[in-house]
Amino acid sequence: MQASMQTSIYLAQLIGPVMAIMGLYILVFPTRLQEVAREFLASAALMFLAGVMALILGIAIVLSHNIWVMGWPVIITIFGWVAIPAGLLRLSMGAEGRANATEFLAYRGLFIFAGALLAVLGAWLSWAGYFPA
Repeated sequence: MQASMQTSIYLAQLIGPVMAIMGLYILVFPTRLQEVAREFLASAALMFLAGVMALILGIAIVLSHNIWVMGWPVIITIFGWVAIPAGLLRLSMGAEGRANATEFLAYRGLFIFAGALLAVLGAWLSWAGYFPA
């Protein structure tokens, strides 16, 4: 069964602002986020919890909003599908994998790119959710 436009609007209103705020946070405070990410990756318990949460979020979005159309609703669907393997990766990542992931924190350009991408996608989803055509 296909999700209604109301579901798309609701999820855009929910996900869009959070995504935009996180993108801006990354752009404004990249050093602070690198520090938080190091601490996060050092904690097996936090990685487990984040994995479970990402898995729940991804499955919930895919079950309620598996829409593959040209337009902004597909961003929500892609977000859901990306969350599932991201959650599984966090659940299965051991100490060595977490140490390897920590090495990526040195690439500040990745943070800037990710922050800009999240800010733009979040703003677009927010606009679509709060000012639907």
